[in-house]
Amino acid sequence: MKTRSRKQDKVNIITLGCSKNLVDSEVLSGQLKANEIDVVHENEKLDHNIVVVNTCGFIDKAKEESINTILDQVDLKRRGKLDKVYVTGCLSERYRNNLEDEIPEVDAFFGTMELPLILKKFGIDYKAELIGERLLSTPQHYAYMKISEGCNRTCSFCAIPLMRGAHTSRSIEELVTEAKRLVSMGVKEVMLIAQELTYYGLDIYKKRMLPELLNRLADIEGLHWIRLHYAYPSKFPLEILDVMKERPNICNYLDMPLQHASDNMLKAMRRQITKAEMDDLIYQIRDRVPGICLRTTLIAGFPGETLDDIQVMQDFLTQHRFERVGIFTYSHEEGTSAHDLTDDIPAEEKERRAQEVMEVQQEISYEKNQLLIGKTFKTIIDKKEAGRYIGRTEFDSVEVDNEVIINADTPLTIGEFANVKITKAYDYDLEGEVVK
Repeated sequence: MKTRSRKQDKVNIITLGCSKNLVDSEVLSGQLKANEIDVVHENEKLDHNIVVVNTCGFIDKAKEESINTILDQVDLKRRGKLDKVYVTGCLSERYRNNLEDEIPEVDAFFGTMELPLILKKFGIDYKAELIGERLLSTPQHYAYMKISEGCNRTCSFCAIPLMRGAHTSRSIEELVTEAKRLVSMGVKEVMLIAQELTYYGLDIYKKRMLPELLNRLADIEGLHWIRLHYAYPSKFPLEILDVMKERPNICNYLDMPLQHASDNMLKAMRRQITKAEMDDLIYQIRDRVPGICLRTTLIAGFPGETLDDIQVMQDFLTQHRFERVGIFTYSHEEGTSAHDLTDDIPAEEKERRAQEVMEVQQEISYEKNQLLIGKTFKTIIDKKEAGRYIGRTEFDSVEVDNEVIINADTPLTIGEFANVKITKAYDYDLEGEVVK
């Protein structure tokens, strides 16, 4: 098939997986757009001729979704609907050789750190000066900002270091520049993401520098909310909490994946922390920042996990009453140290255990939400659906946490803030009305 000239190219980027992948896609979009190449995210008009699939390779379900998406795009190419199909991201990084053999119709595969090579396919060079020049795929009022890449941890279940490499921090100056540029684009909320947020700065500054970064970001005029995702509990830098308490535009919100609560499992997972140490850390966090929203994620079904271990996890949730909890079932990933263990728990049992744990959290979430009725919260308006506005408080991140369904007599502006009084509460969502 004859490929259209570059002036006619329109590129569609399909992003799978986590918010880190989303940022990578946005950066790619910014580079293409700066070079006058038409680019869109998740194009529904199907008027593009080139596709870049940014894949996820984290767990089995994500890998399956990535493979199916690639095959769908290859089928479109086979039927003459596309000229080129490129594949990048974690799955491509991890299984490139296999994918090249099994899906030869893909025009090229790229790893997670090969953006310049992708751009070469379009006849352009990477422009380092385009810090923050991203084509946002999120609504204009919020954005994710990746402060580092990779991870130095050796958690036995995790394949991320295989796909993303060692921890590499971005400089404070670069991040401040990017945040200012995002604010100039209309962004009011920045969600800081990293595989290991609290490790930030150790590689380039020889000490943990997240508190300094937070202070510098909090100084940016027009940046209303700064949200922290993916903090590691071992050797947690408590001074982060002091900055959070002092700076009003840093949300009283911390996403800290703990993965389990049983000492047996924590040791097998190589988490470098005990349950007693986690207990102490959580008490310190709540003491230093009263009213903080703590979010965590857990894993059910790790090799050797017993029903007693699941009970410990449930008791742990009852003890600490986290505001937000997510749970994954264990995925047996080649290349990880846990892959040497026997994956001895059937998939159905993993799911049953995860559901059992979430039933405990569901009750906790309902009880905590009931306590919010009658209280008023600063709420950002995210969207309008079925005639009602949907927003979030500072205690809720995008997609994974509570939403506030808002009944408003007068029109609200998407991306602006409103004071909302909570009138009803459910397991995971709230209803409220705007108050002056």
